[in-house]
Amino acid sequence: ATQTKSTDVERAESGIGQVPARRWKTRASETLRSMQVWEAHRPCTDCGERDLPVETDMQNCNQRRADLCEKCCKRRTERKESVLEFVNTEASYGEDLRIIKEEFYLPMQAAGLLSQEQLLGIFSNIQELIDLNENFLEILQEEIDQAFDQGDDDLMTVCIGEVFLEFVNMLPAFQTYCLQQSSSVNMLNALEKEKELLRIFLNVSQNDNTALRRMNLRSFLMAPLQRVTKYPLLLSRIIKATTEYHPDHGSLREAKSRIESHLEHINMKTKQEGNTWTLRSFRQDSKKKREVINIEMRETALKTVGWLREETRFVMEGSLQLAQPPDGQWVKKGSKTLKFQNMQVLLLVNMKRMSESSLESAEPGPVKDAVLVLIRDKNNGKFHLLREPLRLSNCIVSTDPDCDDTFELIEIRREAFVFRDSDRARTHHWFRQIRRYSRELGSWKKRRNALPNIMISTPHTRP
Repeated sequence: ATQTKSTDVERAESGIGQVPARRWKTRASETLRSMQVWEAHRPCTDCGERDLPVETDMQNCNQRRADLCEKCCKRRTERKESVLEFVNTEASYGEDLRIIKEEFYLPMQAAGLLSQEQLLGIFSNIQELIDLNENFLEILQEEIDQAFDQGDDDLMTVCIGEVFLEFVNMLPAFQTYCLQQSSSVNMLNALEKEKELLRIFLNVSQNDNTALRRMNLRSFLMAPLQRVTKYPLLLSRIIKATTEYHPDHGSLREAKSRIESHLEHINMKTKQEGNTWTLRSFRQDSKKKREVINIEMRETALKTVGWLREETRFVMEGSLQLAQPPDGQWVKKGSKTLKFQNMQVLLLVNMKRMSESSLESAEPGPVKDAVLVLIRDKNNGKFHLLREPLRLSNCIVSTDPDCDDTFELIEIRREAFVFRDSDRARTHHWFRQIRRYSRELGSWKKRRNALPNIMISTPHTRP
């Protein structure tokens, strides 16, 4: 009774009667239910939709997936499975490569069954592929382990596309192996018929060596070809399960495009060499055709300069118009008096590696050399150089206010070239990039602001 009276007194003093108090309690309970309903149907963090099923959120999903709709929950599961499939199949491929080396190459070498030249003809650059696989797999596994350590059970922080693009130099290694595959198999067949000891070794290995899973050497030698053609399929699965807002989405698409272009390039090379086999075909569009042409030009440029692939960076590449003026009077007369021809131009930079390992993706060191490679348009299906590469350490690059749609490159005591692009902004971009390396490498760089005719005397110098 005493408690009731005190309660009544408190209500009377606060100015809230019994009826308003009941209304207040009703509104509070309604607000609580509304908040619970909103909590159950709050927007999905991945897609922004509000179709979260109450039962699924409240009973089945854990706290990690409480903010995801059913569709995105499923997509994350598919993405995780696709990422793990990519990594696991890369590990299986690496195991097949090690079997080729440890169960075939090394025993055959130790027993003297084949000469070193014959071994190289059959196994090609298998050691290079092994090294690339080990480094690639190590980085992938670190990404997976780091994601799990940070509580990312869905592996959303794992960026397969970015890692793939860092190891894009492994694609030319696949190309080398694939182009030699036909001759490797033919050599193996001929040697097996010729050498009885080799034939016995291969038969015993297939039947008695449990590590081979009763597979013969030819089956294992096909592993790199099968792996390189599977990359686009694996990347497509990850792309399908990755939302376009994910930071790796663009890298995944670029990685897929790069590998498809290399496969088309390998097929083109096999046809040129007269081989009948081809890798898995992919639909070509104009962009992929352009990329295939770029790959072929890069190979031509690398073969010309003789640099290591892992030390080479392609700064710019594309079509430019080129003219060779007979004297320096063209500036007064204007660039319209010059006869321009279309040319494929590549700006290559040779970077000094900070690490001895050619496979380590460390920061590039200082620039050792830079060249401009001039390639004529295709003739009879092949690219041809206009001349030997222009070493920018021996060149002076300049522009003239009266001809701002062109720039001039003078090779000291030799020739002068005038370049332009169909787009004026791109012409200026080419000029800035070429001038940067000519200044950085030129022996005259201390006088970089001097005019060309002050530093040298050539018949092509402007007045």
